[in-house]
Amino acid sequence: MDNRYRPRRTCLSVPGSSVKMIQKAKTLAADEVFLDLEDAVAADAKGQARVQVAAALAESGWAGQLRGVRVNDWTTPWTYTDVIEVVSRAGAHLDVVLLPKVTDAAHVHALDLLLGQLEAAHGLPVGRIGIEAQIEDAKGLTHIDAIAAAPRVQALVLGPGDLAASLNMRTLEVGEQPEGYDLGDAYHHVLMRILIAARANGIAAIDGPYVKVRDVEGFRRVAGRSAALGYDGKWVLHPDQIDAGNEIFSPRQDAYDRAELILEAYEWHTSQAGGARGAAMLGDEMIDEASRKMALVIAGKGRAAGMERTGERFVPPS
Repeated sequence: MDNRYRPRRTCLSVPGSSVKMIQKAKTLAADEVFLDLEDAVAADAKGQARVQVAAALAESGWAGQLRGVRVNDWTTPWTYTDVIEVVSRAGAHLDVVLLPKVTDAAHVHALDLLLGQLEAAHGLPVGRIGIEAQIEDAKGLTHIDAIAAAPRVQALVLGPGDLAASLNMRTLEVGEQPEGYDLGDAYHHVLMRILIAARANGIAAIDGPYVKVRDVEGFRRVAGRSAALGYDGKWVLHPDQIDAGNEIFSPRQDAYDRAELILEAYEWHTSQAGGARGAAMLGDEMIDEASRKMALVIAGKGRAAGMERTGERFVPPS
């Protein structure tokens, strides 16, 4: 499967400076693991972390996850060195580069040019390494459509902590509602804006982290909101969040079974054998082309997650 369309239900952030945590991450069931050279690594440790990250990405022992690296953003003096070091040493094993604090599509274009030069120089397929653009402030959200349409972008990622600071939100809890906001979801507009831009460009939408890593029920509550909107996945910061995230961003078994049933029934009813009808009844429910499209979403996510049907199969009426 093309990296652009691989599942990203759980995207595990691992400090690039921690050899122990990197080794453990290799065996975990996250869909994506990215080794962080940005916020998780102190300035004085970034040089050594780059070397460790490149070596780890190229090592054996990975369990089939998407492999990525979060480099520093373009306003820092480290970005180009991050990219050159990691791609030069481990480009053949690198699936995505996560670019933080993207405020303009020019940030993505610059990374695309650098990646293309490195791929060509090292005999790698040009364009294979994807980009995940992290939206972390008001300016980035304003330019979201151009960012989503930029080269190599495979996902848009919400950065809730920096975004809250950018908006002057009165909160100190990353990924939670600001205290006193009790009328809805303070992040709803941001989540929908990112989601719409992602869907308009055929790419993934990833929710940001929930930092209370031991509060799995809190994680489930917050993740359930973005999953309900249609997000593809969420960052995870601890192994305890992985199983919950994989479950939440996969369809429920009954929903998956129903989606597959709708697709079977609609295919038959629209065929010559079924009367070539554009709308038909499935039990007490009318199904039509809109039903098929909605079912394709649920069935597609279930298939990507490796789910198997347990419910009834469609039997054409005799």
